[in-house]
Amino acid sequence: MDIQIQGQLVQVLPLSSGVGKTSGKEWKKQEYVLETPDQFPRKIHFSVWGDRIDPSYQVGDQVTIWVDVESREFNGRWYTDVKAWRMERGLVAPQAPQMQPEATPASAPSFAAQQPTMPAQPATGWASNSDSGDDLPF
Repeated sequence: MDIQIQGQLVQVLPLSSGVGKTSGKEWKKQEYVLETPDQFPRKIHFSVWGDRIDPSYQVGDQVTIWVDVESREFNGRWYTDVKAWRMERGLVAPQAPQMQPEATPASAPSFAAQQPTMPAQPATGWASNSDSGDDLPF
């Protein structure tokens, strides 16, 4: 799932780098904290990996990021990563989510078919007994 988030960079953390234990390849990671422009602003910690790192981003920059969110379990605890795969300066017009329709088996229930419908006229009962002469609900 791709998520688009807009806001202002409020923190640029130090660049991390190292060598993978199993692969022996070098890696680098840049982490940022972004604050959303909502009525109740949220701070979001995210990372950019490898060649996608652009060292010219600074605190105060208005950015739009596209991220993948993934969680993993380690020793009974869950950790969530927010990894940006694209980052642009400025606020970009939001895009509608690009959801691919999934093939559903014929036996799978259709949620659209299960939408409740409201009757055009109120049901007969205590709320609509104004013409019965009494106001008792039974």
